[in-house]
Amino acid sequence: MLVVMQSDATQGQIDAVCDAIRDMGFQPVPMPGAQRTAVGLIGNDGQVDGSHISGMAGVGQVLYVSKPYKQVSREWRPENTVVEIAPGVAFGGAAVPVIAGPCSVESEAQILASARAVRAAGASALRGGAFKPRSSPYSFQGMGLEGLKLLAKAREETGLAVVTEAMDEEGAHLVAEWADCVQIGARNMQNFSLLKVVGRLGKPVLLKRGMSATIQELLLAAEYVLAAGNPNVILCERGVRGFDTATRNLFDVSAIPLVHKLSHLPIVADPSHGVGVREHVPSMARAAVAAGADGLIIEVHPNPDRAMSDGAQTLFVEQFERLMGEVGTIAAAIGRSVAPAPPAPQR
Repeated sequence: MLVVMQSDATQGQIDAVCDAIRDMGFQPVPMPGAQRTAVGLIGNDGQVDGSHISGMAGVGQVLYVSKPYKQVSREWRPENTVVEIAPGVAFGGAAVPVIAGPCSVESEAQILASARAVRAAGASALRGGAFKPRSSPYSFQGMGLEGLKLLAKAREETGLAVVTEAMDEEGAHLVAEWADCVQIGARNMQNFSLLKVVGRLGKPVLLKRGMSATIQELLLAAEYVLAAGNPNVILCERGVRGFDTATRNLFDVSAIPLVHKLSHLPIVADPSHGVGVREHVPSMARAAVAAGADGLIIEVHPNPDRAMSDGAQTLFVEQFERLMGEVGTIAAAIGRSVAPAPPAPQR
């Protein structure tokens, strides 16, 4: 349920509505707007009778949110949410930031070289896994805390914001301490305990769609984070499992405009995992920007053939440089632009 106050409603009238919602056993969420304030009601699984609230002083109308997810829906918030992960790096506005870097942090030399290269090409943020969920327990699992420290060092040198994955509660606290945005990977999209943790941490969250998840399941996963108190969620389309083995996944470009219709949250695209084949990543990145993606996340490595994970889908630096020019042209054609690289840190 959403209570839309009149444009001239007083703070006292808004407080009275909040008190009435609490008396019903639910939690009110005031949302001040440019013209008027709305008050959302959370804590219910079904329909709520708000007839007595509709007659309260200062109330304009009472709307019922029809979707199973509430706070992430367009019904709850019509205008787009813009999520800023670092000064000047924001998702959901006219500019399209690009997050780029290797799948994994492998060494100081490798992550610094990657950061310098992607920043020179125009990326806004650096990606790189310090904790890696791998299908095999014998595959490289990441450098852990040492990897986070190297990402922070790369940020200090280049000014790039850092986005990296957390796999559990302990890792989430470490990522929140060392990085700018906590990534929740596809395998953990429905790890509800972890979603609650990152909701309480308050750090911006990049939430990837699960490998077999519907759009509704993705939005309900985001609802967990918002319900825990964190409104700064960026959704990510990274492909779902299909029956054809020609590519790693089925990259669902249609998810981008669909999410925009259903939710106010920004959505970025990860074509690297979406197709898993290096030669097809640029075309899917271009398609994602044309479809309205609010950002891209691209795997780039100074030497992909020697990468310790996901080398087959990782771009060479030269490919990434070309791609940045191409997506800039496409963004301009639809009235947007690629966000510029951050200014170099002052030394």
